[in-house]
Amino acid sequence: MSTAQLIDFARKSCAAALLLFACASGAQAAECGTLLNRELPRLQDEKPQNLCQYAGKVVVVVNTASYCGFTSQYKGLESLHARYRDRGLVVLGFPSNDFGSQEPGSNQEIATFCANTFGVKFPMFTKTRVSQSAGAALSPLYAELRQRTGTLPRWNFHKYLIGRDGSTVQSFSSDVEPDDKAFVEGIEKLLVAQ
Repeated sequence: MSTAQLIDFARKSCAAALLLFACASGAQAAECGTLLNRELPRLQDEKPQNLCQYAGKVVVVVNTASYCGFTSQYKGLESLHARYRDRGLVVLGFPSNDFGSQEPGSNQEIATFCANTFGVKFPMFTKTRVSQSAGAALSPLYAELRQRTGTLPRWNFHKYLIGRDGSTVQSFSSDVEPDDKAFVEGIEKLLVAQ
């Protein structure tokens, strides 16, 4: 094979590889859907995490705070996560200082508090703006959750329940405990749905 033929072969091989990569990336984004197709920094080390890794799971999105009357819900959320994880549930926590300044600490302080006080092992992300008062600083994830449910959190520990299809979304107020019968039944119903 001549040098010109080798260069032409290499060029075509690279083009084919790029096309395959683009198709695979596009397929992943389509499978993931728009709601989860975003990267957000992890709480513990602020490394970007693509939420598409949770596509096909039942997802609980919850805004949290360390110094709130509802903070004990961490225990119930971790219990849910542990109980249903193997069946396809994941709880995603988003600390927020939007309500009553009840989450004033740094990301590292929040991570330490969650791990040491409640043994939280479910994925947590960096401090996030989730309320109407956030204006332009509102998290794009929460903006889309509002668009789908018509609801933004009014306080800490507001929960969104997202089906495996990524388009079924339900909203639950802060006073709905993680072990609330209707909430758990909603999770179980979504876990059996395909």
